Order: sequence, then structure tokens, then C-alpha cells
Amino acid sequence: MQQTRSVEISTGLFVLFGMGALFFLTMQTTGGDNFSAADTYEVEARFTNVGSLRSRAPVSMAGVTIGRVTNVVFDPIALEAVVTFDIDSRYDQIPDDSDASILTSGLLGSQYIGLQAGGSDIYLEDGSEVLFTQSAIILENLIGKFLVNRDSGDADD
Repeated sequence: MQQTRSVEISTGLFVLFGMGALFFLTMQTTGGDNFSAADTYEVEARFTNVGSLRSRAPVSMAGVTIGRVTNVVFDPIALEAVVTFDIDSRYDQIPDDSDASILTSGLLGSQYIGLQAGGSDIYLEDGSEVLFTQSAIILENLIGKFLVNRDSGDADD
């Protein structure tokens, strides 16, 4: 009777430890960047497809987090997603012809905005809009296109 009770307690502790480890890993892999800036400026970009981009997603340039997505809304007139994000004011020399892309962290990770610098002498400022954008690449669409092209290629043989 005593041995059964100790096995139950050991099993319970093992399960509790496992759940704690999963919680820790989840917290480390989702939103690990704690972006905080006292002074920011707001920028907007329009995309045809934002995938699973959400508020609080990082905005990075050259692999460094420089901002956060603050809002993702649908424009019913232009039929586009409008993404608003804040950039730390320390990074105030980003050319206004820079490119914004929605990228994925890892193969199936969370999505974020990646900026690539342009060559203009005019810089982004509060209220600016990034005009050059590349929408999210949806993995399911790529697989579907691959399968359709593969099937149509077999019909010619």
C-alpha cells in the first residue's frame, strides 16, 4: 500500500515537472524578444496577405529587433491588410524606400516583419508608410502549387 502511494506521488511529480518544462520552452520560443523603448515613431505598411502576423510581433532589421507590430487591420476599400508598427527612435535613419517583408522564424515558427534598407536620403518618420512590401509566404499554398505542377508535368510524359 505504501509503495503504491510513493509510485503515485513520483508519477505526479514527474508529470508536473514535464508540464513545467513544456511551459518554460513555450515561453522561450514565443516572443522571447522583450522589446521596450521609451520613445518610438509609428510606421505603416500594406500587404496583400499577412499570414498569421499578430500584434506584438517583432520588427527587425539585419537580425536586430528594432520595433513591434502594434496593429493589423483590414482595409475594406483597398482590400489589403494594413500593418502599423512602432520603431525605436534610436533607429531614425532608415531610408524611406526600404522594403518590408513578412518572414517566418524557422520552418513553422511565428511571423515577423523584416526591413531591408533602401538607398534614399530621406528617412522614415512618424506617420510614414513603407511602400515596398512583400507579403507572407503561405506554406500550404506552396505545397499545393508544387503538387499541381508535379501532376501536370506527369500528364505530358
